[in-house]
Amino acid sequence: MATLRAHYRHPKPPEARLSRTFGWVAALGVILIIGGIVGLLYVGFATLTTMILFGWLLLVGGIVGLFQAVQNRHSSFFWLALVVAALNIAAGIIVIRFPGVTAAALTMFAALLFLTGGIFRLFGGLVVRGPQMVWTIVQGAVGILLAVLVLAHWPDSSLYVIGTFVSLTLLFDGLGLISAGIGGRRIVSMVTEARTATEEGSLHTQQGGQQRSVE
Repeated sequence: MATLRAHYRHPKPPEARLSRTFGWVAALGVILIIGGIVGLLYVGFATLTTMILFGWLLLVGGIVGLFQAVQNRHSSFFWLALVVAALNIAAGIIVIRFPGVTAAALTMFAALLFLTGGIFRLFGGLVVRGPQMVWTIVQGAVGILLAVLVLAHWPDSSLYVIGTFVSLTLLFDGLGLISAGIGGRRIVSMVTEARTATEEGSLHTQQGGQQRSVE
């Protein structure tokens, strides 16, 4: 009881809660970086894990969508919601049962997207000739080169392409979260120091005024 009373009498300042929150953000960033490094070391395992998780997301989303469609069976979009839920469930089951085949199909689709986007960027940069022409041409050339490399080694490339992309995403997201957490804690510390200095200055001013009134 005494601890609870002390807690309610002297609640923690909001800066402490914010600092702790930013600390958790930085810790999450460290976890993501560890996951990204492990994924880069075991790219094939990362690819299969990503596909299985993707399949479960589709399956769970389809089941939830099915329940929502049944609950709203008297609405005008009932059949559309039912069909979408059934497709999600079927796709989730296929992805979970055949993660390697699904990874190969998604790798082919991603390579074709890179190839198409690279061609459009390359010709768009050559035709438009705007201020970003060089950067657009470089982006297009890199996209085409990446697509050619993936397609040249397909389907073997499907074992590492998706895992590499996901691992790099985790790595860079983790670095971003660590930067945000450290920067947030630094800002909170600066605000706390400034408020403490202001409070101490006002306290000294009040004490000086009281001393002069006494004299």
